[in-house]
Amino acid sequence: MRDRRIVIVGFMGCGKTTVARALAQRLGREMIDLDSFITESEGRSPARIIEEDGEPAFREIETHALRDVLKPDDARVIALGGGAWTIAANRALVAQNDCLSVWLDAPFELCWERITSSGDKRPLAPDRESARKLYDSRRSGYQLAKLRVPQDRASATHDLVSAILNAAVAEG
Repeated sequence: MRDRRIVIVGFMGCGKTTVARALAQRLGREMIDLDSFITESEGRSPARIIEEDGEPAFREIETHALRDVLKPDDARVIALGGGAWTIAANRALVAQNDCLSVWLDAPFELCWERITSSGDKRPLAPDRESARKLYDSRRSGYQLAKLRVPQDRASATHDLVSAILNAAVAEG
């Protein structure tokens, strides 16, 4: 596999950050979590930005942040926020920068369990019904990723990393 940047996408709670960290470690690359990058650069979390300024303002900040992390040509693994991939401009940035996009496809129940156990505030998914509607509405966007890696409750992180690497090698 050549030194392409790899972008991990999927719904909140699907394990993007965990898998991206493990994948980056296995490849000896830098890992960037876009939400953490935004928190550091903006001095506020994505949840707080959405609460204070609204989702459209956050999405604009998110696109600028993605552009910033894609500027260096270094091979790295980038975990996007759950909604970043649903924005056409972000998908275009990923494509223009020849990144490999990987969708971590987790069932809603697994994502919801992780969301509720994390204790993190999720302004776009404050309750199960809202989260389910958001999950369903985003799936068609996630399907636009180059690779799909399905998972379930029994999927171990190292197995997901291996699946990504095997699919990436096959993809070229």
